[in-house]
Order: sequence, then C-alpha cells, then structure tokens
Amino acid sequence: MAQHHTPHPQKTHYQAIAMGVSFGGLHSLQTILPKLPATFPVPIMAVQHHDPNGDDFLARHLNSLCAVRVKVAEEKETATAGTVYLAPANYHLLVEDDHTLSLSSDEKVNFSRPSIDVLFESCADVYGESLIGVILTGANSDGSKGMQMIKEVGGLSVVQDPQTAEAATMPESAIAATEIDHILPLTEIAAFLLTIVNPAAKNTSKTNTSCDTL
Repeated sequence: MAQHHTPHPQKTHYQAIAMGVSFGGLHSLQTILPKLPATFPVPIMAVQHHDPNGDDFLARHLNSLCAVRVKVAEEKETATAGTVYLAPANYHLLVEDDHTLSLSSDEKVNFSRPSIDVLFESCADVYGESLIGVILTGANSDGSKGMQMIKEVGGLSVVQDPQTAEAATMPESAIAATEIDHILPLTEIAAFLLTIVNPAAKNTSKTNTSCDTL
C-alpha cells in the first residue's frame, strides 16, 4: 500500500505536460481539464486511445467544458500555453525540437496508434527535466516505457492512484516500471498541476502525494 510522504522541493521551470489515458479517459479528462484556467502557463500534449476511425468529438466536447483551449493536434503547429493538444485518431503525436507538433502514421506501438510511449519519449527528448508526465486510467501498459524515459531525463512523474481509476492496469504498470514522484487521486491532479507549474500561486488544496512501495 502506498504511504504518504513530504514531497521534495520541485523545479519551477516546467515547460510542458505530456498526458496519457485510455479506458475511462473521458471521465478522467472531464475531471481534470475543466479545472485549469485559460491562463494555464504550459501546453498539454495528450494521447487518448480511441477508435482509429474516430472523429474530433472528444476535442469538441472537452473544449466546450474548459477554459483552456482543447483541440486536435495538427502537423507543424506550435505547442503554446493554455492549449491541450489531443492526438488525432490513428496518428502518433510527437514534438519537434522547435516545439512544433508532428504527426506520424508509423506502425503501432503497444498495439496502439496513437501511442502514449511515442508521445512521452518524444516530449522527454525535447523538454528533458522541464517535462511533467501524467498517466491516467487505462487497461494496458502503454506509457510505462515513456514514463521511464521521462524519469531518466529528470522530468516529473505523476500517476493517477489506481484505486481511483476505472481501469487500474495502466497506472499500475507505470508504478511498477519506475519510481513515481506523485501518485494522486483523480480529483486532486488538477490542483496539483496548477501548483507545480505556478509555484508562486497560493496552494489552498489538500493534495496528498504518495510514492510507490511495491
């Protein structure tokens, strides 16, 4: 069972968030993203596993609920603060050195396209220790290798507490793969992200952080 601990001092220069979610993702994203303000100071690149023939419903639905802008990522657009970029159906989402987005139809990774691992590894290459990786609910292990890479380059790792996930496999796999900095209930992730990307803001939440003890 996870134990609560006092978090170590955090960096104050995070530049981007990479987020991965699969089964149960609609509920998770609806819980987190509407709590972020339009002035959220970093971009969020996200992979939600979905049907390869899917449309842009998820982006349009979330955008209608959120102050941040939510859209389907487009080739060569620049990742900007206050925007959530969702990988389009049947394309991997990557980030280039100049912080522009790139789409790829390369083969599936972990039986998935888009793949969370592909996004995480790409973001780790570009942002290094300035990246926050977030793994949410899901029924497979996609994202575990990418989270390992985020940790290797000095980035921050955040995983949804498996007990609060609709499908625990993905967060459990990430926890088993590498040392996770913060394991949080779904309802506390938004407040944590707000605090960590804007440390000057007064934190009025009662967010608990925990580390894996498996």
